[in-house]
Amino acid sequence: MTIPVGIKIILVALFSGLVAQFAKFISHLIMYHKIDFVKLYQTGGMPSAHSAGVMALSTMVGVYKGFGSILFAITLYFSLIVMYDAAGIRRSAGQQARVLNLIIERREIKDVSKLMEQLGHTPFEVLMGTILGILMAGVFL
Repeated sequence: MTIPVGIKIILVALFSGLVAQFAKFISHLIMYHKIDFVKLYQTGGMPSAHSAGVMALSTMVGVYKGFGSILFAITLYFSLIVMYDAAGIRRSAGQQARVLNLIIERREIKDVSKLMEQLGHTPFEVLMGTILGILMAGVFL
């Protein structure tokens, strides 16, 4: 049975993100010798699962519809927005959360929950996710 191209493209994009997320889990296990299931769904870290997914999507669309097609241009544009957001806005929000958590700790404020600090990515983490996504698309072509 042949999988329709559209379904194949979305499955490869999703699988690429899952592989990146699983890589975070495995690297944490190797580095700290602890199993942390939160790493399977937590944002941030190396490599960027968002970047892997969107670049696998863009690469697959480019191969199947043409790198000069309007559809590729649209997917690439939105991929770049996602990657910029991951390394820019979400990373900044994580840094702000870190500072706010320090203030909360030092002032011993009890009625405020700790904010999530690892939200975004460094540019290198985004680059590694991008490369992973492109390679994953290549594997499934």
